Amino acid sequence: MKIYLLDLGSLVIDRSDVLWHIDVGTPVRFPVYGVYIDHPEGKFIFDTGYDLEHVKKVLPFELPEQTPLQTLPEQLALCGTSPDEIDYYVNSHFHFDHVGGNKHLTNSTLITSKFELRSLLVPEPFEGLGYSDVAWYKRGETKVKFVEGDYQLAEGLTLFTTPGHTIAHLSLLAEPDGRAPMIFCGDAVYTQETLDKEIIGGFHLDPVHSLESIRRIKEMARQHDAEIFPSHEMESWDTWKHAPEFYGG
Repeated sequence: MKIYLLDLGSLVIDRSDVLWHIDVGTPVRFPVYGVYIDHPEGKFIFDTGYDLEHVKKVLPFELPEQTPLQTLPEQLALCGTSPDEIDYYVNSHFHFDHVGGNKHLTNSTLITSKFELRSLLVPEPFEGLGYSDVAWYKRGETKVKFVEGDYQLAEGLTLFTTPGHTIAHLSLLAEPDGRAPMIFCGDAVYTQETLDKEIIGGFHLDPVHSLESIRRIKEMARQHDAEIFPSHEMESWDTWKHAPEFYGG
């Protein structure tokens, strides 16, 4: 399998949203990325970034920066494919900065939990902004496969549950040939500091489950000798390969 990291722009949040209650009033610009996996069993995407027009309209205070090249179709083109060729997509969760490219994947099947979908459609009041981008989901038209608990997408691709940030948050363990396994955390782990200090993000549904999920990711990394890829840290992002470069072979 080949694993491509897709550059889908950047946003700004307060550092206290990255590390709960720490450095309130300190803005941080963070990357938004997706993962495209070209696998013998199909083409998969994990997270699709944000929709620029939605963020400008609903969350302009997050100061979006996204060039035309940083959209899902253009990033996939760098990898020699297109949205129409994607077989399956998974969102770690349905917050706006992880679903913005879903609208392009109309031929693909969404793999998700019924609980996460319910939260998208009927969010708790304090989750409204997080789940604000609902335009991509069309009842009766969006192709969905519901799964609950840990789930093997394909050989060497495993979804595992990491709830807390949202009700049914998922992370991904990928085991490509020729390199160490890779864990993509979604927002269960924003940064390396989140991981090292076990400090949860400021925006969450359940702080207890959030902490348990950080620890589960660390244990999965230990068991599989895997590298952990946080979701929203510019310093880490700048050191990784970006499409059209890839991991595996």
